[in-house]
Amino acid sequence: QVQLVESGGGLVQPGGSLRLSCAASGFALVYYHVGWFRQAPGKERDGVSCINNNNGSTYYDDSVKGRFTVSRDNAKNTLYQQMNSLKPEDTAVYYCAADAFNYQCSGFMGYWGQGTQVTVSS
Repeated sequence: QVQLVESGGGLVQPGGSLRLSCAASGFALVYYHVGWFRQAPGKERDGVSCINNNNGSTYYDDSVKGRFTVSRDNAKNTLYQQMNSLKPEDTAVYYCAADAFNYQCSGFMGYWGQGTQVTVSS
């Protein structure tokens, strides 16, 4: 059974940190373009950080550059996103995703996790 399961979300104060994890089962992340997306209330789901599997390059949305870091552990078949200096505007449901062909950190992705809530508030 193909599955992506996120964890690590929660409530954090502005300026705090969280690390999201996304464990894959039923397929090997090493063969896929992977990334993190987020959806805030009333907004569309947008790409936040992604890894291009063709060359290992990373993409970050301008709003998170210098604060978020995407990485993966192929041995653990797990994707991570380290989030530092969190701001209230980072509040959203965060989803991990994987696709065999789409490396652009937007649009259709073949596999999605169920999402994890991140709330940044004092």
